[in-house]
Amino acid sequence: MINEALIEEIVRQVIAEIQAREAAAGGKAPESGGYPAASGSRDVDIRTDITSREVKAVPLVDQPEDPEALSRMMRLTTARIGVGKAGSRLKTQTMLALRADHAVARDAVMLDVDPEVIRRLQLFSVQTLCEDKNQFLTRPDLGRRLGEEAAAKIAEKCEMRPDVQLIVADGLSSTAINANIEKVLPVLIDGLNSRGVKVGTPFFIRFGRVAVEDQVAEILGAKVVCIFVGERPGLGSAESMSAYIAYNARVGMPEARRTVVSNIHKDGITAVEAGAYMTDLILRILEKKASGVELQN
Repeated sequence: MINEALIEEIVRQVIAEIQAREAAAGGKAPESGGYPAASGSRDVDIRTDITSREVKAVPLVDQPEDPEALSRMMRLTTARIGVGKAGSRLKTQTMLALRADHAVARDAVMLDVDPEVIRRLQLFSVQTLCEDKNQFLTRPDLGRRLGEEAAAKIAEKCEMRPDVQLIVADGLSSTAINANIEKVLPVLIDGLNSRGVKVGTPFFIRFGRVAVEDQVAEILGAKVVCIFVGERPGLGSAESMSAYIAYNARVGMPEARRTVVSNIHKDGITAVEAGAYMTDLILRILEKKASGVELQN
């Protein structure tokens, strides 16, 4: 069996070989002894999380014309700027971070929401017409519909005719739900309850797309329905969650009738902030009896 020390030695040798090629192509030569250093303004140990914001915030451009301006721009965006190059290709650290971020994005799509998160929030679960993850990804239409068994379970367990029905769905990023939903849902429920709003019984939908909320609204007779979904992960973040809110939702209604609160994650709108903002937003939707573009008129 390969032990941790042997794995570390293999990684050391591979990165040393890659950086040797990088140095020959015009990049910075690796230091002798110990772990090879990454090109840029500081050395990065190979055991460091090169996908972290702290590491990515360090410019890898050799001799930038305005270092302060470059550092300032990199602090303000998750875009891959200031990564430099080694000859005609990416530097080793940039390439490895790109591959690591891609792996995180794939995991966000393919893995399920942590059952412990659902348990701690005391949510019961139902599933759409999708039978597995592959069908969920290839048949979006099935992710928008509930079967008879799921519909009956919702009608049995949920309070009928609520002012607001809250739903959690995995969407295209289970990582986003794991990272945010426990922070935003209690804030939103407490905020609405304190304003005298009748909040229905929240629950979880596996393999759920946004429009499944329309069928839920019809089943329960909810005035407003709000579904939280994990958004399709990019290489900047796999933790972005959105909330789609609709007044008097009906199956087949136009998407323009939805109000969206997007970019909910630690580097966007924080979950607690989103919960407070959504409380006021839903109160406005109830008052105006409109959502989406109709709310703007």
